[in-house]
Amino acid sequence: MITFLEGKLAEALPTHVVVNVQGVGYHVQIPLSSYDKLPVVGASIKILTHLAIREDAHVLYGFMSHAERDLFRLLVTHVSGIGPKTALDVLSGTTVGNFKAAVVAGDAALLAKSKGIGKKTAERIIVELKDKVGIAAAWEAASAAHAPTPEEAKITDAVLGLIALGYKQVDAHKAVKQAQEKGGPALTTEDLVRQALKILI
Repeated sequence: MITFLEGKLAEALPTHVVVNVQGVGYHVQIPLSSYDKLPVVGASIKILTHLAIREDAHVLYGFMSHAERDLFRLLVTHVSGIGPKTALDVLSGTTVGNFKAAVVAGDAALLAKSKGIGKKTAERIIVELKDKVGIAAAWEAASAAHAPTPEEAKITDAVLGLIALGYKQVDAHKAVKQAQEKGGPALTTEDLVRQALKILI
């Protein structure tokens, strides 16, 4: 099992990175939440990984935090019908904190806003993860300490709003980040959506 890679960041895109480890380039699929935390191309990087072995390929999934990898593994291991691709989509559409809060609160509607997650799958996530001993209780205890900042919540809500309008997650995320950089923290969620739409159109 490859648990992490340490080397130089050779290539970085919202969906994957290539890490040069002593002359060998590893292609690693990542969620948007990790893309935001990447160093510049050419810089040193340590990325946590999960290796999925299929009949036709060995696929590496990478994460810039333990919380992201833990949630990814929880989804693919404990929720029937969710594979690595859908788990990455979940991490790309919301923060770990928001996801945990939604499970603890039983908010299927919020979970269903993520790409690839319908209402039935969202309900199954809540039921299957709440059934795991200690998970919901631990999340509930940690939710106050790790609650998303108002700024993070605004960005997540704006991205989900654009996805609901039919835009791809990667495009929506990029446009919202650009709008936030231009407008600063004073922008409301609605402002972010309006400014992002101008960028997208």
